[in-house]
Amino acid sequence: MGLFDAFKRVRYYSPMTQVVLVGLVCFLCPGMFNALNGMGGGGQMDRTVGNNANTALYCTFIVFGILGGSIVNLCGVRWTIAASGLTYALYSGSYIYLNHTKNGAFTIAAGAILGVGAGILWAAQGMIMVSYPREEEKAKYIAVFWVIFNLGGMLGGILPFAINFKSEKDTLSDGVYIAFVVLECIGALLGLALAPPSKVVRNDGSSVVLVKYTSAGKEALEIVKLFLNPMMLALLPMCFTSNFFYSYQFGPVNASIFTLRTRGFNNIFYWGAQMVGAFALSFLLDNQKMSRRKRGLIAFGIVAVFFNVIWGGTLKMQLKYTHGPLPTGETTDYPDGLIDFLEHSRAAGPIILYMLYGVGDALYQNFAYWIIGSLTNDNQKLSRYAGFYKGIQSLGATVAWQLDAKSVSYMHQLIGNWVLLGISLPPMFYVVYTLKDHSEEVVQTDESEYSEKHEVQV
Repeated sequence: MGLFDAFKRVRYYSPMTQVVLVGLVCFLCPGMFNALNGMGGGGQMDRTVGNNANTALYCTFIVFGILGGSIVNLCGVRWTIAASGLTYALYSGSYIYLNHTKNGAFTIAAGAILGVGAGILWAAQGMIMVSYPREEEKAKYIAVFWVIFNLGGMLGGILPFAINFKSEKDTLSDGVYIAFVVLECIGALLGLALAPPSKVVRNDGSSVVLVKYTSAGKEALEIVKLFLNPMMLALLPMCFTSNFFYSYQFGPVNASIFTLRTRGFNNIFYWGAQMVGAFALSFLLDNQKMSRRKRGLIAFGIVAVFFNVIWGGTLKMQLKYTHGPLPTGETTDYPDGLIDFLEHSRAAGPIILYMLYGVGDALYQNFAYWIIGSLTNDNQKLSRYAGFYKGIQSLGATVAWQLDAKSVSYMHQLIGNWVLLGISLPPMFYVVYTLKDHSEEVVQTDESEYSEKHEVQV
């Protein structure tokens, strides 16, 4: 009875309910994609098609990430997120075709289509996550989303681990891909359950919508202004770096020194560690006993030190090998071959390091979202800022996936990641240092300035 009463007290139009809903969408769509990508090459022995598909994906993601915020402002969150979710199912399904034909053209095309959907979905998600909560709750809401979202990556790691536990194959079976497609279709449908931002009301009675009218012309102008915004320009290196490391961690590390089932095993802990990192950081970033700047500077120090430590540990491991399993049948040159999780003495160190990659990813990206959310409380601006972040992030990912596709040496990929981290830190420090305790507010427009249609769509 108590649990039923608790459910009755949940407000559908509350910010937390909406963040949980968009978290569940991302649990089932991007979460499954992350699990598939984390296998290295989409779970294929030869990573070439997967790398090229990721390159196509992030090329279109660059454009539609930047445009995504404006598309969401014009069309609303429900249908944009639902339609975007279906592009994830198309991408996962393309690997079934690849398994049977060995023709990668469809998978690469599906990757390009997914880039369109992902750019729009993540712009909508970012707007919901950082504009709906009150200022003192933003880190908590980011952490709640991050935990739910990465449960998808964990589940996606469990599926291939369980299905391929006794398999000696180097490629995921059709059953794994079918499971991903079904879950992603459910996630897409769940997007229709989201409420329009105009109807979402915080617990203190305030509306999450500060500006209710927009138009295509205004959105086009605002996109141009993004590239003239000093803060956005200062955050360019942070945005570019924030997903750059995925291709190295998933390919030259996870897909190169571990057996197929151990890759799935690793992903369970990689995405699980993300939840721990996000939850822990939220306590610091929402601590009202310190100024926003002080909280930001402490978090900056944690991110900087943590990432340098894990790249140092990676360098020690990378010096032991130069390649993973090759299409010719040659195995990795890592000492004593591929690592299985049951080889405890060999597996412990590399698996723990891989798990720490997940913690680092959560720290970096949650901190990045917190910084962006600290710049303004205007939901339309934040949808554009989130789209800008994901668009530039995708530009970095495009470069990174092509480095692996072009067989750039593993050591050079590691060095590139480390150098980019160093470049991103000084401007990130500058933005954090300039943060004020309260974000800028926007005066709400007069009710007569917008029609009922716009109020529903925004």
